Amino acid sequence: MTHRFSLLPITVWAALLLAPLLGHAQGTVVLTGKVSGRLSSDTVAVSVRENPLEAHEQITYARLDSKGEFRLALAVQGPTRAELVYDDDVTELFVEPGNQLDVRFKSNDLAGTVRYKGRGAEANAFLAEMEAKFVENEGFQVLPDNIMFYEVPFLEFLDYRRKEELKFLETNADGLSKAFKDFVRARITYSYANDRLTFQDLREQVVATEGRLKMSPTYYDFLNDKSLVENASASSNGLYQEFLLNYIHHLATSSGKQRTDPDFYQKCYELASQRLSGSIKPIVLGRILKESFRFGHIKQSAAMLDEYRAVDPKNQYYPVLKADFELHKDFAIGAPAPNFRLVSTTGDTTSLRQFAGKLVYLNFWRTTSGLALRDLPYAADLAKRFEGKNIVFLNVALDENEGAWKQLVITKKLPGMHVRAGGGLRSAVARSYGVQDVPTYFLLAEDGTFLNTRPKRLSSRAAVDEIKESFGKANTYSSTLEKK
Repeated sequence: MTHRFSLLPITVWAALLLAPLLGHAQGTVVLTGKVSGRLSSDTVAVSVRENPLEAHEQITYARLDSKGEFRLALAVQGPTRAELVYDDDVTELFVEPGNQLDVRFKSNDLAGTVRYKGRGAEANAFLAEMEAKFVENEGFQVLPDNIMFYEVPFLEFLDYRRKEELKFLETNADGLSKAFKDFVRARITYSYANDRLTFQDLREQVVATEGRLKMSPTYYDFLNDKSLVENASASSNGLYQEFLLNYIHHLATSSGKQRTDPDFYQKCYELASQRLSGSIKPIVLGRILKESFRFGHIKQSAAMLDEYRAVDPKNQYYPVLKADFELHKDFAIGAPAPNFRLVSTTGDTTSLRQFAGKLVYLNFWRTTSGLALRDLPYAADLAKRFEGKNIVFLNVALDENEGAWKQLVITKKLPGMHVRAGGGLRSAVARSYGVQDVPTYFLLAEDGTFLNTRPKRLSSRAAVDEIKESFGKANTYSSTLEKK
């Protein structure tokens, strides 16, 4: 599915997918409409993420008739952010119980041609205009260009964007419900807060030609605003949830903890337990747990998951977290990495086990992924830095097209070892490593065990220090669960 929100930081749009605005009476939304032009799909769909800790959306489908017309009814728990999907195109929706929307668009350009009538049309027309003005305009985005700023001009950019967004809201507020205006204000507030809070880390990852910026003593003073952190009215807003998670990370790192520390997420869990209350508390604690599962400290995660049941007395989130834990526990730090045998660009069969005794930086990628391609050039610099050292950079392409993969690797003279897994994300090796998207990285110790299940990206300057600190760390962490 091709989203039109790719200019925003990934964490921001990931957060926006978590946005049912709970706390209102349940109701029904009716969508009718028509798709004009040559049909490339015979269905439309509306996706909603009902549980903020659930990985998958709830999708409601409607079949198009011979005229391209459709009708669907959607049950919602109150004002809700959703997505309207046709083929590989998507546009944002905001619906409230009782809405009866007529939606019409051209088959070859959903987001660009969608028009609304009926109850709820004003809010969705507003979203479309706001996207065109602020999302599709790179001048209002942190990436790709504004991340290059230093502290003062970056803050000037954020302040200007927030001012323009609020002015746009006030100018176009006629006909908008209070729930929708509150939703947009929270989006503006926490877009600002998230971008300011994550600027230092994001810039370090993206700007490979410079070191980490040293911020002024007052840069993080905005976090002292109690209403920003304690905002019960925004508890179900995805960007607010993302902000609180980033806020807890900031508190943990400010206390001297690093993300690679075995007790980093224990510290985050402790801080969130102390600082948060109300309905937002189990959501953020759940987000911390999901991160801890993915970073492989399984013993610590299991203990925190047991504690979590006390903050989720209605058992609303625990089943989702338990299932996620079971999915990731085989990737515990210290557990053996699954072996595989794949064919290289030279036609030789390469296995993971043949690199026993070496540190392995494992990179899952594919030639059609922009993010993965962006990171590959930085591999050359890392290869030079660690030339002659006890490490191998092993790149596993999840490509269906063998010719395109081989040509790219050979013509670009990409460094490291290169092998291909036919079948892409459905391949045995991708499934054995739980790869759901690319690029995905793993750092394996000399004994073939997981050392870091979320190492720094190839393009991050911090990757160099992380690799240097990883030599000889096999068996440092005893994180696996004892077998009963």
